[in-house]
Amino acid sequence: MSAKTVIHVEAAGKGMQSVSTAGKHSITIDEPPQLGGEDTGPNPLIVLLSSLAGCENVVANLVAQEIGFKFDGLDFDIKGTLDARGFMGVEGVKPQFEHVSIVVRVKTDEPDERIAELKEKTDQRCPVYMTLHAAGIEIDSSWVRA
Repeated sequence: MSAKTVIHVEAAGKGMQSVSTAGKHSITIDEPPQLGGEDTGPNPLIVLLSSLAGCENVVANLVAQEIGFKFDGLDFDIKGTLDARGFMGVEGVKPQFEHVSIVVRVKTDEPDERIAELKEKTDQRCPVYMTLHAAGIEIDSSWVRA
C-alpha cells in the first residue's frame, strides 16, 4: 500500500469568485468590491493562512496523542505580510508573503519544554507550514500557554 495521497480539488470561477469542491465540501473564495469581487467569501490569502491554522491544529492533535501531551485546545493568531504591488504586476515586486507570524495559545498545564516539543514536532510534520517554509517565506512561530 502506497503512503502517498493525492489531494483533489475542483473549482469553478466566475468573475473574482471561485467555488472549490472536494468531495462533499465546498469553499467560496472571493474578493471585496474594491477589488472587483462581491465579498461572498474570504480572499485566497485568508484561506491560505486559515489552512495553515487548520493544518497545524490537526497535526498538533496527532502529535499530542503520540507523545501523551494533554491539552484542551489551541487558539491561533496568524498574520501574513506582503507587498500587494506584486500581485498587481509591478515589476521586481514579489507577489508572495514576505513574512508570516504565528502565535499559538495552548490550553494546557504542561511545562514550557513540552509545549516547545509539541510545537517543533507539529511544525516539522505540517504540510502547509513546510510548504511555506520551503518557499523561503520567513515564519516566526511562538507557542505559549494560554
